[in-house]
Amino acid sequence: MSTLDRPDDFETRRQHLRGLSDAQLHARFWELVQRISDPLVEEARTHTSPGIERSVLLRMGFTSAEAKQLVDRMHRQGLLGHGAGHLLLQLALRKGLSVRAAGEALLKGDCWRELKP
Repeated sequence: MSTLDRPDDFETRRQHLRGLSDAQLHARFWELVQRISDPLVEEARTHTSPGIERSVLLRMGFTSAEAKQLVDRMHRQGLLGHGAGHLLLQLALRKGLSVRAAGEALLKGDCWRELKP
């Protein structure tokens, strides 16, 4: 059966939604979006890779070489699961620095003890 031959069963399939107002349909839509996206968000929160973390740092303004160096060291120290960008942001906030300055300090070998999840 091709998509052109599909029987029109819209009225049958929408019966459970027929009595809902626009506001209720809107709420139902966002409830379903939340149910669909929650597992994706959880997967992203618990699974990362050095490549993903380097990509985050690239988008934060670091060069490829800088991102690789930062991610490699975070990985060796078992910190990568907390998110390279998140760690840099938290360090920057604690030290009153820009994210770039916090990253540069780490690249110089400073502040690694202060880098906490």
